Amino acid sequence: MHEISLVRNIFKTLEAEFPDTYQNIRNIYLTAGELSNVQPILMKNAFDAVILDEPKYAKTILHVEVLPVIIYCDDCNQKTPVIQYKFICSICNKPSKNVIQGEELLISKVEFEK
Repeated sequence: MHEISLVRNIFKTLEAEFPDTYQNIRNIYLTAGELSNVQPILMKNAFDAVILDEPKYAKTILHVEVLPVIIYCDDCNQKTPVIQYKFICSICNKPSKNVIQGEELLISKVEFEK
């Protein structure tokens, strides 16, 4: 279950970025593209499991936003969503390998206790 490793890395990243205030983090927002191989429910389950070992994060909540896959078509110069994992432009019906959204896994926002 690679989600446990991802959650531990998120905590390490936040501790390094906010060494004096990481214990005051209350909300962590992740942005995960459909191609990032991250399932929101599995991330939340892993988060809950890690919190059992890391009581300093007991008051922290994880929020995961999943972004759809979007490609850019060189032929018609348009952005188009990928439907059913078919990397074909919905405008001109030509294939495209130019993924411009959907592969990311980012900590998009962190909220601290007031």
